[in-house]
Amino acid sequence: MRRGILKPILMILPLAVLMSGCSISYKLNGASIDYNTIKTISIDAFSNRAAYQWAPMAPMFNTSISDIYNRQTKLRQVKRDGDLMLSGEITSYDQTNKSVSADGYSSMVQLKMTVKVKFTNNKNHDDDFEKGFTSTREYDSSQQLSSVQEELVQQMIDDIVDQVFNATVANW
Repeated sequence: MRRGILKPILMILPLAVLMSGCSISYKLNGASIDYNTIKTISIDAFSNRAAYQWAPMAPMFNTSISDIYNRQTKLRQVKRDGDLMLSGEITSYDQTNKSVSADGYSSMVQLKMTVKVKFTNNKNHDDDFEKGFTSTREYDSSQQLSSVQEELVQQMIDDIVDQVFNATVANW
């Protein structure tokens, strides 16, 4: 009887010893910041310089970009001269016909938004960059843009903000 119990224990014991020596470490937010070195971030207001304008877009973007750094990092936001600095502008916001139906009319419309971002890491200028981030969304042409615009713009903003966050502090 004892022999029947001892065998499974002896088989599990080496596995338990191996498992106790292993550890997995990851961050849920994806940020990889050395908080001993980098403590602050400055985020300038992004202006809308796109030829096609929708007034709420810049305030929506500015709120979203600020919120992601507040929620997913311990960085303190300062008005200027942060350890990390973000600035830029919305450079394009366009809609184009994406596909044509059998009757020759547009069936899908694509919205496209591009934001130019200048990133400066005052602790390591090798990380500095200036580049554009783009996102697109499609909607059925039977819908009016005004009825879907807010939702689609917010989705594009969320996508671009995630791209910027990953490019600046996630080091992927």
